[in-house]
Amino acid sequence: MLEHRIQQHFIDSADLKYQAAQALGAPIAAAVHAMVASLTGGAKVLACGSGTCAALAQQFAVMCVAGFERERPGLAALALAPDASWMSAGTDGSAAQGALLARHVHALGHAGDVLLLLATSGNEPALLDAVRAAHEREMTVVALAGRDGGSLAALLRETDVLITIPHERAARVREMQVLVLHCLCDGMDAQLLGDQEVMP
Repeated sequence: MLEHRIQQHFIDSADLKYQAAQALGAPIAAAVHAMVASLTGGAKVLACGSGTCAALAQQFAVMCVAGFERERPGLAALALAPDASWMSAGTDGSAAQGALLARHVHALGHAGDVLLLLATSGNEPALLDAVRAAHEREMTVVALAGRDGGSLAALLRETDVLITIPHERAARVREMQVLVLHCLCDGMDAQLLGDQEVMP
């Protein structure tokens, strides 16, 4: 029955959130501290994702610049979102998306910046290249990935932050990623503006 299938989505999503709440608290807090340190030091956050996660990176950048739930000055954040113009940027028009993403990180990133990566599996070649570029620029990487973080986890340094969503299903991973992004934005607001209740 369709209604039962729909209800099961809600139940599975709620179960995952409940089970992950305690485990993800510490890495999310570490990511908030890394971003606040970067932003208050005059640096910025670059965000990117692979596939549908690219849209989440854009959403995060908008919440940083335009505000989350409280009025505040915009935070310096930029989403690196590939589109058709990226593919024509190469001299021969055939450059791979992964190479272009890494080039953007290398061109726009500076020491002290944070690169936020959103991945479903952690094995996306474009994002692996982006991590390498970020490290070349002495940036901190915050990786938000599904499962165990895949190959992405192995590339991270001790100063980086890995937030893994322990689920095999991409839909559940993306749902949790939205919640984590909200936690990051709320956490930054709390660090910058003080811990206060947000009015509905």
